[in-house]
Amino acid sequence: MIRFETAVIIGAGPAGLTAAYELVTKTNIKPVIIEMTTDIGGISKTVVHNGNRIDIGGHRFFSKSEIVMKWWQEILPVQGSDSKDDILRDIYYQKKRTQIRLSPDGPDPEKSDRVMLIRNRLSRIYFLRKFFEYPLTLNGSTITNLGIIRIIKIVGSYVWIKIFPVKKIRTLEDFFISRFGKELYKTFFKDYTEKIWGVPCTEIAADWGAQRIKELSVSRALLHSVKSVIKSKKSIEQKNTDTSLIEQFLYPKLGPGQMWETVASLIEEKGGIIIKNSEVVELNITDYKVHGVSYLNKTTNLISEVKGDYFFSSMPVKELIKAMGKRAPVEVKRVGEGLQYRDFITVGLLLNKLKIKNKKSVFTLYGLIPDNWIYIQEREVKVGRMQIFNNWSPYMVANIEKVWIGLEYFCNEGDNLWKMPDDEFVQFAINELDSIDIIDKNEVIDSVIIRMSKTYPAYFGTYSQFNVIRDFTDKFENLFLIGRNGMHKYNNQDHSMLTAITAVSNIISGEKSKDNIWDINTEEVYHEEKAD
Repeated sequence: MIRFETAVIIGAGPAGLTAAYELVTKTNIKPVIIEMTTDIGGISKTVVHNGNRIDIGGHRFFSKSEIVMKWWQEILPVQGSDSKDDILRDIYYQKKRTQIRLSPDGPDPEKSDRVMLIRNRLSRIYFLRKFFEYPLTLNGSTITNLGIIRIIKIVGSYVWIKIFPVKKIRTLEDFFISRFGKELYKTFFKDYTEKIWGVPCTEIAADWGAQRIKELSVSRALLHSVKSVIKSKKSIEQKNTDTSLIEQFLYPKLGPGQMWETVASLIEEKGGIIIKNSEVVELNITDYKVHGVSYLNKTTNLISEVKGDYFFSSMPVKELIKAMGKRAPVEVKRVGEGLQYRDFITVGLLLNKLKIKNKKSVFTLYGLIPDNWIYIQEREVKVGRMQIFNNWSPYMVANIEKVWIGLEYFCNEGDNLWKMPDDEFVQFAINELDSIDIIDKNEVIDSVIIRMSKTYPAYFGTYSQFNVIRDFTDKFENLFLIGRNGMHKYNNQDHSMLTAITAVSNIISGEKSKDNIWDINTEEVYHEEKAD
């Protein structure tokens, strides 16, 4: 009798589902996914409220990895015809949108749901009740908004730091100042970053900046501005463009959750198993080998065990170490317990209209501003970002004549924001946006609130000693840590997928080292940037 091997995968987010899909399409290993919630996709899920769809955190489907771009398009093909908002723009304005290259044989989004849209990207900063380009561009609008005195200080401090660079970059503050100068850091980075993390930039490791901002700098942003004026031909690959500067991206018609719900269905069709609403409580390990996983089914309140040959963990590292119990050394448990996270609250608001109007030379429906999301840097409010779901996909909104937005708050589970009753929080969010002149609170039609714990692995706490955990877990030949929370790395969606793809590839090739998994999104030339 042929014995088929089994892989137990903890978590049905992008990393876990990618691992399972790779296994069912490239091996004879049967994946069993254990998911703590009743949803699919992790933070990349799509929440539906009264016919309106919410993208938790905003997910651009764009990567410099050709593997990932091809992977996505095999699941959801790129559109071959105009989407609803493009058709309406043509009808109302008799003007075409910014030219995009449609797929010749792609599906029609008006007739098929299984399709990727090509979207134009625009993110801006809202500060001093004005809009600034993101990334910042030294143009007439920026000079007018900031005033000549601030501009002189920003340019002067930038020149100073180039002449007298920071010698040792230890903290995130050191990183920002070395990259942008002290004045620009204080104006646009300091307060917003501390709003996200809840601690001073001096307490955050520089790794976060190196991982998230990568090669973005003043000089590269200026160079991109010049190239954008010269270059008119648009391609979704944008291989020579830094991720922060991309102008287009792919997006599932019905939100990011559609991608992962589709992948989950394909996995099950090919024999994979997905167990939802079940929390992993214990790992059965001996002699640096995992034999099984015990999980609590929160519906039946029963504990079951599933045995396997390979184990993939995308659950928070803190919880993984806890599930190892006494088998984890004291020092490993201490570091695991000290890992910290930042949690996340989204407030969805449906409005008749926004108070702010479109003043850009972009033709939008009903005068709606064209932004995908807006970074809100007004210091008197706690809201961090605002998404406009109409601009991600017109199919995210039940009635395209209304405006469907998401307000994003960063907090810690158990703090005052997290514990605030739902109705109070929603009203608090409405009042904040009204106070900074983005909306008129009387235009709100509907609302919803969504809380997500452990959204962002933090680069403080015991993070600086994370090597203790890695050295321990790497000794388990059949255990693979993958994904954002699984590796305690602030990875993008594509990087999380690549960790899973690499882990499965290692199993197929017999590679024992985990170094190539950990190296994703850390090496100097990495997947979101094209090597020279």
